[in-house]
Amino acid sequence: MPTSGQRRDPFPVYCFQVEIPGLVEVATAFFKSVSGLKSETDVVDFQEGGQNEFTHRLVGPTKWANLIFKRGFSQSQELIKWRQDWVSGKRERRNGTISQLNTKLQPVASWEFIDGWPCKWELSEMDASKSELAIETLEIAHHGLKLK
Repeated sequence: MPTSGQRRDPFPVYCFQVEIPGLVEVATAFFKSVSGLKSETDVVDFQEGGQNEFTHRLVGPTKWANLIFKRGFSQSQELIKWRQDWVSGKRERRNGTISQLNTKLQPVASWEFIDGWPCKWELSEMDASKSELAIETLEIAHHGLKLK
């Protein structure tokens, strides 16, 4: 419990912002969800000869999860165009920023992804029996997240 008398409430998950410079229409994009903000470092077990009491736990490589962006499909075609350009050989990696906002829509934390590229694009199932919105999904592989 804070002793200064100030509450430290957690931030709501619905307040975030995405910036991907170079994608004109989505320079500050509105997405339904963003996931994949995580990393994991492998643990490499090493059994030393003659040492039977324990196994050495060594540090392995760090892996970054792909970032997954979801939004309502609209006339904006920048995300699929980036993916199509990548597939056709025009391969341009981009950095981008994901910012956590407070309820006054002010940034409180930001993560920059490095050298991202669109490894997957998907449009939700089209089904005439449903009254849901079409959702566009873009998955970005990258070289790491850096807290700004």
